Amino acid sequence: MVVYNKLIRDKIPEIIRGAGKRFDIRELDDNEYRDYLDKKLQEELNEYYKDGDIEELADLLEVVYAIVQHRGMSTDEFETLRISKREKRGGFEKKLLLLEVED
Repeated sequence: MVVYNKLIRDKIPEIIRGAGKRFDIRELDDNEYRDYLDKKLQEELNEYYKDGDIEELADLLEVVYAIVQHRGMSTDEFETLRISKREKRGGFEKKLLLLEVED
């Protein structure tokens, strides 16, 4: 049996069962969930860096949304926050690189 010890999407047990395989899972408490979400965020980011596959960004965003919801904010509230920051500070379309700032 392969040991994973990682956070999985909700339908993965059904998929594994459908493949006729045995598995063992458990539900995390809130503190564990927070820790495993952070690990999953890094895992998905590393996969994106490795492959450059846009699908990995969808996985990354799914983890971000889970973190947002776990911290008590809706995805709509989070999107409002994102838009507010964009309006105040801009996006990244201009491809600007800050080289230095004089004090």
